Amino acid sequence: MSRRVVIVTAVHAPAARYLPEAYESLRAQELPAGWEWRWVIREDGTTDEVAPYVPVDDTRVTFRQGRPGGPGVARTLALAHVEGEYVKVLDADDRLAPGALARDLAALEGDPGLGWATSRVLDLLPDGSTVGFPGDPAEGPVERGAVLDHWKAHDFRAQVHPASLFARRDLLTALGGWMALPASEDTGLLLALNSVSRGWFSAEVGLYYRKWDGQVTGQASHVDPAEREARMAVVEARARALTSFHWSYPTASPASPARG
Repeated sequence: MSRRVVIVTAVHAPAARYLPEAYESLRAQELPAGWEWRWVIREDGTTDEVAPYVPVDDTRVTFRQGRPGGPGVARTLALAHVEGEYVKVLDADDRLAPGALARDLAALEGDPGLGWATSRVLDLLPDGSTVGFPGDPAEGPVERGAVLDHWKAHDFRAQVHPASLFARRDLLTALGGWMALPASEDTGLLLALNSVSRGWFSAEVGLYYRKWDGQVTGQASHVDPAEREARMAVVEARARALTSFHWSYPTASPASPARG
């Protein structure tokens, strides 16, 4: 039986029209022998506007709906529908770059001490051009606490992008999935993961992050100062609490009993 990577996508009606492009980018991914992917799309709502864009003739695709709760709730609930050892985020309006899934998988399969991976992200502009981010780290491991330190020192901006996240499913669920926030729920999860485990950054482009007028992060409410301050406070508090508990992934093996 093949081992499995679960791709989770939260979608609301305005972004549904981009699902076919996300699907094509997923279909183009190649995984090693013995591996397969499953795609769970969960609508954050129960409209009739998303289903027409969901592939209906691919048994690897599962579509679900539910009452609105935000993208974090939709992603977390999506985990109930398909089993798999790894979870990959793919937002409805984004596209995976060629080879992204295989690179993420190779990083974590190659080092059991890594809990998660991210990759270089390019903004995909409306005219089809792309723009890179000048603050990308070098390819390699991301040590515990490094994301929080950078995020805190750079106006709450992480050096790796949570929209490119690939993580061990057991670790992700142990942390409770995505945070119950109206936004920054993915940053909250990223910082929590980095508080308890080392990660990996791939310098090759792994994701095309679409910029368009209807995206949630482009709305005025997303940058409301009072809400942003509250979100950042909760995100930081969670990460620092996890650090203070001295719990880590992978957990240390219990000491062998003394013989006498």
